[in-house]
Amino acid sequence: MIDLRSDTVTKPTPAMRRAMAEAEVGDDVYGEDPTVNRLQERAAEIFEKEAAIFVPTGSMGNQIAVKLHTRPGTEVIIEERGHIYNFEMAAMSAVSGTLARPVKSSDGSGILSWEDIAGALHVGGAYYVAPTGMIALENSHNLAGGTLLTAERTEEICERAHAINLPVHLDGARIFNASCALQTPVSALSRPVDSVMFCLSKALGAPVGSMLLGSRDFIDEARRWRKLLGGGMRQAGVLAAAGFVALEETPKRLPEDHANAKRLALGLAEMPGIVIDPERVVTNIVIFDVSQTGISADEICARLQARNVLASGFGSSIRMVTHYDVSSQDIDTALQAIKKSLEAGVQT
Repeated sequence: MIDLRSDTVTKPTPAMRRAMAEAEVGDDVYGEDPTVNRLQERAAEIFEKEAAIFVPTGSMGNQIAVKLHTRPGTEVIIEERGHIYNFEMAAMSAVSGTLARPVKSSDGSGILSWEDIAGALHVGGAYYVAPTGMIALENSHNLAGGTLLTAERTEEICERAHAINLPVHLDGARIFNASCALQTPVSALSRPVDSVMFCLSKALGAPVGSMLLGSRDFIDEARRWRKLLGGGMRQAGVLAAAGFVALEETPKRLPEDHANAKRLALGLAEMPGIVIDPERVVTNIVIFDVSQTGISADEICARLQARNVLASGFGSSIRMVTHYDVSSQDIDTALQAIKKSLEAGVQT
Protein backbone atom coordinates (compact mmCIF):
# COMPACT_ATOMS: atom_id res chain seq x y z
CA MET A 1 0.00 0.00 0.00
CA ILE A 2 1.38 3.41 -1.00
CA ASP A 3 0.13 5.72 1.74
CA LEU A 4 -0.02 9.36 0.64
CA ARG A 5 -2.64 10.49 3.15
CA SER A 6 -0.11 12.30 5.32
CA ASP A 7 3.49 12.33 6.50
CA THR A 8 2.16 11.22 9.88
CA VAL A 9 1.91 7.61 8.65
CA THR A 10 5.65 6.93 8.58
CA LYS A 11 7.07 3.98 10.50
CA PRO A 12 10.04 4.45 12.87
CA THR A 13 13.37 3.87 11.17
CA PRO A 14 15.75 1.16 12.45
CA ALA A 15 17.86 3.93 14.03
CA MET A 16 14.82 5.25 15.86
CA ARG A 17 13.87 1.80 17.11
CA ARG A 18 17.39 1.19 18.40
CA ALA A 19 17.42 4.54 20.15
CA MET A 20 14.07 3.80 21.77
CA ALA A 21 15.23 0.39 22.99
CA GLU A 22 18.42 1.81 24.46
CA ALA A 23 17.04 5.09 25.86
CA GLU A 24 18.06 6.18 29.32
CA VAL A 25 14.87 7.20 31.13
CA GLY A 26 13.53 8.84 34.27
CA ASP A 27 10.31 10.47 35.43
CA ASP A 28 9.74 13.49 33.20
CA VAL A 29 7.00 14.93 35.43
CA TYR A 30 9.82 15.42 37.93
CA GLY A 31 12.05 16.70 35.13
CA GLU A 32 14.30 13.68 35.57
CA ASP A 33 14.21 11.98 32.18
CA PRO A 34 17.69 12.59 30.71
CA THR A 35 16.67 11.74 27.15
CA VAL A 36 13.73 14.16 27.20
CA ASN A 37 15.96 16.83 28.71
CA ARG A 38 18.58 16.28 26.02
CA LEU A 39 15.95 16.57 23.27
CA GLN A 40 14.57 19.78 24.75
CA GLU A 41 18.02 21.31 25.07
CA ARG A 42 18.95 20.35 21.51
CA ALA A 43 15.71 21.75 20.06
CA ALA A 44 16.23 25.05 21.91
CA GLU A 45 19.79 25.18 20.59
CA ILE A 46 18.75 24.59 16.98
CA PHE A 47 15.97 27.19 17.15
CA GLU A 48 18.03 29.63 19.23
CA LYS A 49 15.26 29.89 21.83
CA GLU A 50 15.74 29.95 25.58
CA ALA A 51 13.85 26.74 26.29
CA ALA A 52 11.70 23.96 24.82
CA ILE A 53 9.25 21.37 26.07
CA PHE A 54 8.35 17.97 24.64
CA VAL A 55 4.59 17.52 24.19
CA PRO A 56 2.61 14.52 22.91
CA THR A 57 1.06 16.36 19.95
CA GLY A 58 1.35 19.48 17.87
CA SER A 59 -2.22 20.41 18.72
CA MET A 60 -1.37 20.39 22.43
CA GLY A 61 1.66 22.57 21.78
CA ASN A 62 -0.40 25.05 19.79
CA GLN A 63 -3.17 25.16 22.37
CA ILE A 64 -0.77 25.70 25.27
CA ALA A 65 0.61 28.68 23.34
CA VAL A 66 -2.88 30.09 22.76
CA LYS A 67 -3.66 29.71 26.45
CA LEU A 68 -0.51 31.47 27.60
CA HIS A 69 -0.64 34.31 25.09
CA THR A 70 -4.34 35.22 25.47
CA ARG A 71 -7.07 35.70 28.03
CA PRO A 72 -10.77 34.75 27.82
CA GLY A 73 -12.84 37.03 25.61
CA THR A 74 -10.07 37.85 23.14
CA GLU A 75 -9.60 36.90 19.49
CA VAL A 76 -6.84 35.04 17.65
CA ILE A 77 -6.14 36.29 14.14
CA ILE A 78 -5.37 33.33 11.87
CA GLU A 79 -5.46 32.55 8.15
CA GLU A 80 -8.82 30.98 7.30
CA ARG A 81 -7.26 27.61 6.41
CA GLY A 82 -5.00 27.49 9.46
CA HIS A 83 -4.64 24.20 11.35
CA ILE A 84 -5.33 25.75 14.76
CA TYR A 85 -8.67 27.01 13.47
CA ASN A 86 -9.76 24.05 11.33
CA PHE A 87 -8.34 20.89 12.88
CA GLU A 88 -7.99 21.39 16.62
CA MET A 89 -11.63 20.89 17.62
CA ALA A 90 -12.29 24.53 18.60
CA ALA A 91 -9.91 23.99 21.51
CA MET A 92 -9.04 27.67 21.62
CA SER A 93 -12.59 28.39 22.73
CA ALA A 94 -12.97 25.30 24.94
CA VAL A 95 -9.62 25.65 26.71
CA SER A 96 -8.76 29.34 26.49
CA GLY A 97 -12.11 31.08 26.01
CA THR A 98 -10.84 32.78 22.87
CA LEU A 99 -12.43 33.21 19.45
CA ALA A 100 -10.77 32.68 16.09
CA ARG A 101 -10.81 35.66 13.74
CA PRO A 102 -10.15 33.92 10.38
CA VAL A 103 -8.60 36.08 7.67
CA LYS A 104 -8.23 35.31 3.96
CA SER A 105 -4.80 35.90 2.49
CA SER A 106 -5.12 38.55 -0.20
CA ASP A 107 -3.02 36.66 -2.75
CA GLY A 108 -4.70 33.30 -2.13
CA SER A 109 -1.45 31.66 -1.00
CA GLY A 110 -2.52 31.13 2.59
CA ILE A 111 0.38 33.30 3.72
CA LEU A 112 -0.78 36.40 5.56
CA SER A 113 0.76 39.84 5.07
CA TRP A 114 0.58 42.62 7.64
CA GLU A 115 -1.99 44.33 5.41
CA ASP A 116 -4.21 41.22 5.64
CA ILE A 117 -3.86 41.20 9.42
CA ALA A 118 -4.30 44.93 9.99
CA GLY A 119 -7.88 44.92 8.74
CA ALA A 120 -8.88 42.34 11.35
CA LEU A 121 -7.17 43.96 14.34
CA HIS A 122 -9.16 45.14 17.33
CA VAL A 123 -6.72 47.09 19.46
CA GLY A 124 -8.26 49.80 21.61
CA GLY A 125 -11.51 51.27 20.32
CA ALA A 126 -14.99 50.29 21.47
CA TYR A 127 -15.12 48.33 24.71
CA TYR A 128 -17.83 46.00 23.41
CA VAL A 129 -15.68 44.59 20.59
CA ALA A 130 -13.55 41.54 21.39
CA PRO A 131 -9.92 42.69 21.47
CA THR A 132 -7.20 40.91 19.52
CA GLY A 133 -5.17 38.71 21.82
CA MET A 134 -2.72 36.96 19.51
CA ILE A 135 -1.67 36.44 15.91
CA ALA A 136 -1.17 32.84 14.72
CA LEU A 137 1.00 32.06 11.68
CA GLU A 138 1.69 28.72 9.97
CA ASN A 139 4.82 27.61 8.10
CA SER A 140 4.60 25.63 5.92
CA HIS A 141 0.87 26.08 5.43
CA ASN A 142 -0.82 22.69 5.34
CA LEU A 143 -4.20 23.33 3.71
CA ALA A 144 -2.75 25.90 1.32
CA GLY A 145 -0.58 23.16 -0.17
CA GLY A 146 2.65 23.62 1.77
CA THR A 147 3.14 27.28 0.91
CA LEU A 148 5.94 29.18 2.61
CA LEU A 149 6.33 32.09 4.99
CA THR A 150 9.68 33.81 4.53
CA ALA A 151 11.83 35.05 7.37
CA GLU A 152 11.38 38.60 6.08
CA ARG A 153 7.57 38.36 6.13
CA THR A 154 7.64 36.89 9.63
CA GLU A 155 9.97 39.64 10.81
CA GLU A 156 7.70 42.36 9.47
CA ILE A 157 4.57 40.88 11.04
CA CYS A 158 6.24 40.41 14.41
CA GLU A 159 7.77 43.88 14.43
CA ARG A 160 4.39 45.51 13.80
CA ALA A 161 2.56 43.18 16.20
CA HIS A 162 5.03 43.77 19.02
CA ALA A 163 4.74 47.51 18.51
CA ILE A 164 1.10 47.21 19.65
CA ASN A 165 1.89 44.61 22.34
CA LEU A 166 0.49 41.60 20.46
CA PRO A 167 2.22 38.21 20.77
CA VAL A 168 2.79 36.03 17.70
CA HIS A 169 2.76 32.22 17.73
CA LEU A 170 4.09 30.16 14.85
CA ASP A 171 2.55 26.78 14.06
CA GLY A 172 5.70 25.33 12.55
CA ALA A 173 4.46 21.76 12.33
CA ARG A 174 6.45 21.38 9.09
CA ILE A 175 8.93 24.22 9.56
CA PHE A 176 11.81 21.97 8.53
CA ASN A 177 10.14 21.57 5.13
CA ALA A 178 9.92 25.35 4.93
CA SER A 179 13.57 25.64 5.95
CA CYS A 180 14.60 23.18 3.25
CA ALA A 181 12.56 24.85 0.50
CA LEU A 182 13.61 28.39 1.45
CA GLN A 183 17.21 27.38 2.24
CA THR A 184 16.86 29.31 5.49
CA PRO A 185 17.63 27.94 8.99
CA VAL A 186 14.64 27.22 11.21
CA SER A 187 16.13 29.64 13.72
CA ALA A 188 15.82 32.49 11.21
CA LEU A 189 12.26 31.50 10.28
CA SER A 190 11.19 31.57 13.94
CA ARG A 191 13.52 34.10 15.56
CA PRO A 192 11.06 37.00 15.98
CA VAL A 193 8.02 34.98 17.13
CA ASP A 194 7.12 34.69 20.79
CA SER A 195 6.60 30.93 20.56
CA VAL A 196 6.90 28.21 17.96
CA MET A 197 5.70 24.62 17.78
CA PHE A 198 7.13 22.00 15.45
CA CYS A 199 6.22 18.35 14.95
CA LEU A 200 8.63 15.46 15.26
CA SER A 201 5.91 13.08 14.05
CA LYS A 202 5.18 14.62 10.64
CA ALA A 203 7.89 15.19 8.04
CA LEU A 204 10.65 14.25 10.49
CA GLY A 205 9.13 10.80 10.92
CA ALA A 206 9.19 10.17 14.67
CA PRO A 207 6.32 7.99 15.94
CA VAL A 208 5.15 10.49 18.59
CA GLY A 209 5.73 14.03 19.74
CA SER A 210 6.15 17.72 19.09
CA MET A 211 8.16 20.55 20.60
CA LEU A 212 7.02 23.93 21.92
CA LEU A 213 9.68 26.63 22.25
CA GLY A 214 9.86 30.13 23.69
CA SER A 215 11.33 32.08 26.59
CA ARG A 216 12.29 30.21 29.75
CA ASP A 217 9.42 31.76 31.70
CA PHE A 218 6.99 30.83 28.93
CA ILE A 219 8.14 27.20 28.92
CA ASP A 220 8.02 27.01 32.74
CA GLU A 221 4.36 28.00 32.55
CA ALA A 222 3.81 25.70 29.58
CA ARG A 223 4.94 22.78 31.74
CA ARG A 224 2.07 23.47 34.15
CA TRP A 225 -0.45 23.57 31.31
CA ARG A 226 0.95 20.45 29.69
CA LYS A 227 0.24 18.63 32.93
CA LEU A 228 -3.23 20.16 33.27
CA LEU A 229 -4.12 19.01 29.75
CA GLY A 230 -2.99 15.47 30.50
CA GLY A 231 0.37 15.66 28.79
CA GLY A 232 2.58 14.97 31.78
CA MET A 233 4.37 11.78 30.68
CA ARG A 234 6.60 9.63 32.88
CA GLN A 235 9.44 7.62 31.29
CA ALA A 236 8.97 9.53 28.07
CA GLY A 237 12.59 9.10 27.03
CA VAL A 238 11.62 6.06 24.96
CA LEU A 239 9.61 8.48 22.79
CA ALA A 240 12.04 11.38 22.97
CA ALA A 241 14.86 9.10 21.77
CA ALA A 242 13.10 8.57 18.44
CA GLY A 243 12.41 12.30 18.28
CA PHE A 244 16.08 13.05 18.79
CA VAL A 245 17.05 10.82 15.87
CA ALA A 246 14.35 12.45 13.75
CA LEU A 247 15.55 15.95 14.65
CA GLU A 248 19.18 15.20 13.85
CA GLU A 249 18.87 12.90 10.84
CA THR A 250 15.67 13.54 8.86
CA PRO A 251 16.00 17.22 7.84
CA LYS A 252 18.92 16.42 5.55
CA ARG A 253 16.78 14.07 3.41
CA LEU A 254 13.67 16.28 3.07
CA PRO A 255 14.74 17.40 -0.45
CA GLU A 256 13.85 13.87 -1.61
CA ASP A 257 10.28 14.30 -0.37
CA HIS A 258 10.03 17.66 -2.11
CA ALA A 259 11.37 16.21 -5.36
CA ASN A 260 8.82 13.39 -5.18
CA ALA A 261 6.01 15.86 -4.54
CA LYS A 262 7.07 17.87 -7.60
CA ARG A 263 7.25 14.65 -9.66
CA LEU A 264 3.71 13.84 -8.53
CA ALA A 265 2.43 17.32 -9.34
CA LEU A 266 3.95 17.33 -12.82
CA GLY A 267 2.35 13.96 -13.58
CA LEU A 268 -1.03 15.08 -12.28
CA ALA A 269 -0.93 18.25 -14.38
CA GLU A 270 -0.94 16.12 -17.55
CA MET A 271 -4.18 14.32 -16.65
CA PRO A 272 -7.49 15.58 -18.11
CA GLY A 273 -9.83 17.08 -15.55
CA ILE A 274 -7.22 17.58 -12.84
CA VAL A 275 -6.35 21.17 -11.98
CA ILE A 276 -3.00 21.83 -10.34
CA ASP A 277 -0.13 24.30 -10.80
CA PRO A 278 3.10 22.32 -10.29
CA GLU A 279 5.02 25.55 -9.77
CA ARG A 280 3.13 26.09 -6.51
CA VAL A 281 4.24 22.72 -5.13
CA VAL A 282 7.38 23.62 -3.21
CA THR A 283 7.37 21.25 -0.22
CA ASN A 284 5.89 17.78 0.37
CA ILE A 285 2.16 18.61 0.10
CA VAL A 286 0.24 18.23 -3.17
CA ILE A 287 -3.38 19.41 -3.38
CA PHE A 288 -5.29 19.15 -6.65
CA ASP A 289 -8.84 19.88 -7.78
CA VAL A 290 -10.79 17.03 -9.40
CA SER A 291 -14.15 18.76 -9.99
CA GLN A 292 -13.63 18.78 -13.76
CA THR A 293 -13.17 14.99 -13.89
CA GLY A 294 -16.86 14.41 -13.21
CA ILE A 295 -15.93 12.08 -10.34
CA SER A 296 -16.05 13.09 -6.69
CA ALA A 297 -12.87 13.27 -4.65
CA ASP A 298 -14.17 10.59 -2.30
CA GLU A 299 -14.93 8.25 -5.19
CA ILE A 300 -11.49 8.74 -6.69
CA CYS A 301 -9.92 8.01 -3.30
CA ALA A 302 -12.00 4.83 -3.01
CA ARG A 303 -10.86 3.70 -6.48
CA LEU A 304 -7.26 4.49 -5.55
CA GLN A 305 -7.52 2.44 -2.39
CA ALA A 306 -8.67 -0.52 -4.48
CA ARG A 307 -5.42 -0.04 -6.39
CA ASN A 308 -3.33 0.09 -3.21
CA VAL A 309 -2.89 3.87 -3.03
CA LEU A 310 -4.23 5.91 -0.12
CA ALA A 311 -5.09 9.62 -0.39
CA SER A 312 -7.30 12.14 1.44
CA GLY A 313 -10.28 13.80 -0.22
CA PHE A 314 -11.95 16.97 1.01
CA GLY A 315 -14.54 18.89 -0.95
CA SER A 316 -13.60 18.81 -4.60
CA SER A 317 -9.90 18.37 -3.88
CA ILE A 318 -7.51 15.57 -3.00
CA ARG A 319 -4.40 15.95 -0.84
CA MET A 320 -1.33 13.76 -1.16
CA VAL A 321 1.74 14.10 1.05
CA THR A 322 5.17 12.62 0.38
CA HIS A 323 7.45 11.26 3.10
CA TYR A 324 10.42 8.95 3.60
CA ASP A 325 8.33 5.78 3.22
CA VAL A 326 7.43 6.82 -0.36
CA SER A 327 9.98 6.41 -3.16
CA SER A 328 10.11 7.94 -6.63
CA GLN A 329 9.02 4.54 -8.00
CA ASP A 330 6.02 4.69 -5.65
CA ILE A 331 5.13 8.07 -7.15
CA ASP A 332 5.14 6.62 -10.65
CA THR A 333 2.97 3.72 -9.47
CA ALA A 334 0.56 6.14 -7.81
CA LEU A 335 0.31 8.21 -10.98
CA GLN A 336 -0.61 5.11 -12.96
CA ALA A 337 -3.25 4.26 -10.37
CA ILE A 338 -4.71 7.76 -10.60
CA LYS A 339 -4.80 7.58 -14.39
CA LYS A 340 -6.61 4.23 -14.30
CA SER A 341 -9.06 5.50 -11.69
CA LEU A 342 -9.97 8.44 -13.91
CA GLU A 343 -10.25 6.26 -17.01
CA ALA A 344 -12.63 3.98 -15.14
CA GLY A 345 -14.88 6.98 -14.60
CA VAL A 346 -14.89 7.86 -18.30
CA GLN A 347 -15.77 4.31 -19.31
CA THR A 348 -18.77 4.11 -16.98
